[in-house]
Amino acid sequence: MIYHLFQYLESAGYDFPGMGLMNYLSFRAMLSAVTAVLMALFAGNKIIDWLRSKQIGETVRDLGLDGQIQKKGTPTMGGIIIILSILSGVLLFCDLSNIYIILLIVSTLWCGALGFTDDYIKVFKHRKEGMSEKGKLAGQVLLGFVVGLTVWMSPNIVVREKVEVKESVERTLETEATVTSGRYVEEDVVKSTKTTLPFVKNHEFDYRWLSPVKGTWGWYAKWAIYVLMIVIVITACSNGTNLTDGLDGLAAGTSAVVGVVLGVLAWLGGNLINSNYLNIMYIPGSGEIAIFMSAFVGALVGFLWYNSFPAQVFMGDTGSLTIGGIIGVSAVLMRKELLIPLLCGIFFAESVSVMAQRFYFRYTKKKTGVGHRIWSMAPLHHHYQDKKAPEGPVIFPKPVPPQHEAKITVRFWIVGLMLAVSTLALLKIR
Repeated sequence: MIYHLFQYLESAGYDFPGMGLMNYLSFRAMLSAVTAVLMALFAGNKIIDWLRSKQIGETVRDLGLDGQIQKKGTPTMGGIIIILSILSGVLLFCDLSNIYIILLIVSTLWCGALGFTDDYIKVFKHRKEGMSEKGKLAGQVLLGFVVGLTVWMSPNIVVREKVEVKESVERTLETEATVTSGRYVEEDVVKSTKTTLPFVKNHEFDYRWLSPVKGTWGWYAKWAIYVLMIVIVITACSNGTNLTDGLDGLAAGTSAVVGVVLGVLAWLGGNLINSNYLNIMYIPGSGEIAIFMSAFVGALVGFLWYNSFPAQVFMGDTGSLTIGGIIGVSAVLMRKELLIPLLCGIFFAESVSVMAQRFYFRYTKKKTGVGHRIWSMAPLHHHYQDKKAPEGPVIFPKPVPPQHEAKITVRFWIVGLMLAVSTLALLKIR
């Protein structure tokens, strides 16, 4: 809103010192991050007190984990803090007419509502399982189709091909992009199913290559494949973050690191000179995503003030589903979804640990009558904690000595940081 106010004043002929700063992506990104942090810090206490007054506390199922029972009654649904903080920075400093920002705001509210419903059922309806898995999955898949079809149909979501930076270059105040002495021809702006793929010469992969048919039907087939991939990515990211939210500060800290990388990638991909230099896809307008991700990171940092060990509030599904949805949608919009397994390696490992554990347990129980486990407990972060020994054989028994949850959290952060640096390094590896 502040951004649009300054745009209006500029178009009306007003001019005062510092007015042009609002045209810089980097300046607005910093303001967005600071606003989100301050909102989380100042509103956090009031929201936590309100949650406590309404007795909206965590219901703990005794799994024999060290320190688990002590968390009973800690206020949950703290994802409200994250959502409020993100939107405060975004609504003030983003270009709200930008299609990428519109999709991210819709995704934030959509996933927030889905998570809020799940938490509401757990807390107020006293149903520990919350929403059914099918209901939650249906909501995530529906969001994926909304985003995927918008990417397909919207004329504002395009990529530039045959970009050529000539010697005469000028940096503009308005966009922090680049204007060359030449002009773009109409064919340069295309609707494309290309995405970023590391280790190859041009860093590009086209979903058209997976189409089993050619011609007109091939055109529809490639977009169907691309939309399906978008649905899978958004659903997987949302669930992966949800599974990671099991220790104080784990999901918030790991997601903040991911958010920084996505913000950097958005800024690079939305800038003609930088994208040309790094030989990555140039996506007009996607630089605005960097401002959204700045608010995202700021909100998570502010939330960590209250969520670090020992946590004063838990984000609940209201926060975890929202975080995962934002990560998945932003990666898709920047054509970086194939980098997710590396960038979000922590979430990926947590998801795989749960799926592998369930499959192996059911398989061995059906075959031998006794369920075997791969880890002493899944998701993976619980494997390292002090807990009761599980029944039945375990391939990888719990470590000795077990680790305190604060140490597990910090070590997972370190691994996440290493994965983030590796993701950025891939931009120069072919």
